[in-house]
Amino acid sequence: MPKPPAPIAPARRSRAGALLLSVLLILVIAAAAVFAWRHWQALEQQRQSRAEQQRTALDARVESLRQIQRAQTQRLQQAEATNRVLRDELLGIGQRAALLEDSVSKLADPDRHGAQALRLDEIELLLGIGQQRLRLDDDIDGARRALALAAPLLDGLDDPGYLNLRQTLAQEQAALQALGADPRIQANALLERIADGIDASTPIQPAPSLRAPWYQRLFGRFVHRQPTASAGLQQRPDRDAAFAALQIEFSLARAAVERRDTTGLRHALARIDGWLQRLLAGSPGLQQKRRLLAELQALPLRMESPLAGTTLQQLRALRGQ
Repeated sequence: MPKPPAPIAPARRSRAGALLLSVLLILVIAAAAVFAWRHWQALEQQRQSRAEQQRTALDARVESLRQIQRAQTQRLQQAEATNRVLRDELLGIGQRAALLEDSVSKLADPDRHGAQALRLDEIELLLGIGQQRLRLDDDIDGARRALALAAPLLDGLDDPGYLNLRQTLAQEQAALQALGADPRIQANALLERIADGIDASTPIQPAPSLRAPWYQRLFGRFVHRQPTASAGLQQRPDRDAAFAALQIEFSLARAAVERRDTTGLRHALARIDGWLQRLLAGSPGLQQKRRLLAELQALPLRMESPLAGTTLQQLRALRGQ
């Protein structure tokens, strides 16, 4: 007899339970995954928060270190400047000590005892003043006075080594005395003589000559003939303007004399000569004033002595030895 067929219902139940179990397992795995993902996100946020806090703290520390470094740099710069100032002061103290040592050694030298050294310093100062007065301003009188003051001081030295120096000083004094008076004094005196007697009020008319023919003497009282080149200025305004210009030229000439400007004086005298010929046309004193102008133009304003400064050079050479 054939076997009866197996029942189908229990197989369906086993399949449904397996499917349910699979769904539950999937749900558990999904819930675990979600829980694990959220836990990882929380851990990651905590790690980022700690990293941010550490970075902020590190930045603050770095900024603090930078401030400390800047303060240390400023202190180092101040210390370097202080050291530089102290070094300069030490160098200055060393130089002053060297100068004091040199001065003490010179004072202790038997050849340069104190009184003689001071006397020589005074003589050298006076000779230097005389040379500078002569070189800068051509002041011959000032140079003579300076040498005259230095001569008795040099005579007061008992050292025979300065005998040649006394002789040189005497020769230099004689050379300065031989130059005579200051040329500026003579030039100013000549300018005063030239400017004296010039008047702009009325033109000068030439006196009639007694040797002239009778018709010239007769008509000369009414008609006067004179070349235009030597007629001079006849109108009062023209003469006043010429006289003012002449006074300006005299002032320029005096200034050139004070400066010892030979070229400027020559130009001023040439212009003075032109104005004199126009103001003093026909005057008998014109030729005399022109001779004075020629004498003044030939007068040298600078006077040089070949022996000027020789005493000072010899004294410095002796003191250098």
